[in-house]
Amino acid sequence: MTTHARLTFHGPLSAERATAIVERLAANRPRTVLDIGCGWGELLLRVLEAVPAARGTGIDVNETDLARGRREAEARGLAGRVEFVAESARGTVREPADLILCLGASQALSEAEPPTGEALASLRRLVSDGGRVLLGEGFWERTPAETELAGMWPGARADDHLGLAELLDLAVAAGFRPEWTETATLSEWEHFESAYQADQEVWLAANPSATEVRDRLDRHRAQWMSYRGVLGMAYLTLVPVQR
Repeated sequence: MTTHARLTFHGPLSAERATAIVERLAANRPRTVLDIGCGWGELLLRVLEAVPAARGTGIDVNETDLARGRREAEARGLAGRVEFVAESARGTVREPADLILCLGASQALSEAEPPTGEALASLRRLVSDGGRVLLGEGFWERTPAETELAGMWPGARADDHLGLAELLDLAVAAGFRPEWTETATLSEWEHFESAYQADQEVWLAANPSATEVRDRLDRHRAQWMSYRGVLGMAYLTLVPVQR
């Protein structure tokens, strides 16, 4: 059964928004790019295509996603400029990079709950002066009701995420200035969640006796319906304040 084949990005990010983000990040001409929790590194590869002099590293603990990233890099002629490494980001001692990508992966940098403050401190340490950080981080569009929380991921709590204003304040406190603030649209969320399960749903329609798959898909859809319009995704382009 094919899974996630219809996903370009592992998150609510449209091709149009990705293009605009890459253009903005490429304008700073980074020489080194580090993608934390990279998955298959689609945005990383697009940055490298836009900045021919740049070299990139993607780190993740999911070997399946890393293998997809390596295949994509090879197919696009980028294998000589990018490395996909099976590695935890927590406590990483990697040298500062000119551009850090951290999309939906701040938990890879911290055991705190929510991880945002500690993760932002790590990102400030990992980015070179004059560089940029692109942080993709979940936030509450509004305070979720208890009934909504009960339908989300197991153990979901109101303090799992911050509001957008609080998230921006944390970034500033960690030593950044927000160059650009944008948030995923409902359409981007719907495209992501639909594409996330589409191939499996089509397979299940032809194999209706696969109860384990059906239960998993039904459970995920119910969770999505519980956070639809409540959970947001912010894309923050952050500039480190000079030390």
